[in-house]
Amino acid sequence: MLAAATLIATGTPSGAVGHDRGVVPAPGPAGGVGAEADVSYHGHVSLWDGRVGVWLESANHGPAAVSGATVRLRFSVALAPGATLPPSCSRTAPSLVQCGTGPMRAAGTGAQFALDVPVVGTPAQVTVGIDTAWNGGLSDRNPANDTHRVLVLATGDPYTF
Repeated sequence: MLAAATLIATGTPSGAVGHDRGVVPAPGPAGGVGAEADVSYHGHVSLWDGRVGVWLESANHGPAAVSGATVRLRFSVALAPGATLPPSCSRTAPSLVQCGTGPMRAAGTGAQFALDVPVVGTPAQVTVGIDTAWNGGLSDRNPANDTHRVLVLATGDPYTF
């Protein structure tokens, strides 16, 4: 069974998959610390009849613009083989999906994603981890708003993050 997935907003995928947590930013042109951006993700997750839905919006609270970021979605169960994903998303492991947000201006929004994919089996619950895999090499002093772990019961109800 194939699932419908829709990319709601346009944006150029970042194409990067490296993890930049803990990396010290490079000195700026005047010898100061490199640029800082505050990437965040908000949305909700649902689970019903062996399907998981993730609705996510990315944003950048600044102060610098972001050339692109990669959001990582970790599922506690494997996605069914052949699950359809939005064009800027790729499956990098059986239970791991990464999506490019495209560029985000300071105090602006990025892409909105809607994933509706089948999982292996019909679990009673799924945990979904959401975090930034890459943010263009910028520093983010507030990773709390782009790092979420959501426990979702198979009720069809939306669990907000």
